[in-house]
Amino acid sequence: MNDTLEKLWNEHLIDECATMYTEEERKLTKKAIELHERVNNLLNNEQMQALEEYVDALCDIEALFAKKAFFKGCEFSTSFLLEVVGLKK
Repeated sequence: MNDTLEKLWNEHLIDECATMYTEEERKLTKKAIELHERVNNLLNNEQMQALEEYVDALCDIEALFAKKAFFKGCEFSTSFLLEVVGLKK
């Protein structure tokens, strides 16, 4: 089952989740860009590089947690549906 979830995550949902649909998403993205520009003007190159590496690490952790939550949600949903239809005791 993990292979199927992995394929679903990698080939469809990751792109779907990265698409902005709401005004809130656009506002947050604009704010992040503005803050990045502000920080870029305040820091020297070495500091900026360190900050970028830190942000990349945070993004990697967040992406891993999102994927983990997706897998756990699918597992729960499947278990719940099997229980509802009486296939799991």
